[in-house]
Amino acid sequence: MSAPESPSTLPAPHLPLTPGPLAQRLGEVFSTALNHTLKTCNYRNFSACFPTPAQKTPKVLKAVWEQIVGKIETKSMTEFEQILKERRVVEGLNGLEGLISEGKRRRYAMGAKGEELVPPHTLPPIELYNAHLSPMLEPIQKQLEEELARTQARNTELAQGIRTQRDEIERIVSGLEAVIKDLEGANGVLESAVEEGGLREEVKEIVREVEARS
Repeated sequence: MSAPESPSTLPAPHLPLTPGPLAQRLGEVFSTALNHTLKTCNYRNFSACFPTPAQKTPKVLKAVWEQIVGKIETKSMTEFEQILKERRVVEGLNGLEGLISEGKRRRYAMGAKGEELVPPHTLPPIELYNAHLSPMLEPIQKQLEEELARTQARNTELAQGIRTQRDEIERIVSGLEAVIKDLEGANGVLESAVEEGGLREEVKEIVREVEARS
């Protein structure tokens, strides 16, 4: 019984987690490439490299070929799965699918609203830069706006207090000015009464009489 010219079609390698379409496609592409490589290394091509053993001990040569092909297949599948695990390829591809789906959803939503769809690669660098930083800067901007609002409220309260104190000072000063004017008026009246009524001379006379009696 002759050995097959090429190994059977390989199944897709086992992928960790639950692979999405991209991860499944990656496994299919790898299996297709590995199958193509093994088909290229079929027994006919292999035996052509060893003509003497192929004529004298063909069974031994076929057994060696089968072992080599089997080891290549097993080692390739094992290393592929190890790379998927170490590099977390499936998680990355599944995350990429999520981003693509979200992008399609947003594009559809923008189209439904009648907004013009602009390809990202046509945007200027500053818009891409702002779009990348906006999610991180929005909380900081909100915090700064709240602090500014509190500061403005405190400043308004202080300004109102200063105006109230100024009004109170002006009221007190006005009252003192009125008292001073009243005192000045009373003093003027008293001086006039003393000068006009001869009160000063009467006082002097009383003083002289007191001194004379003593």
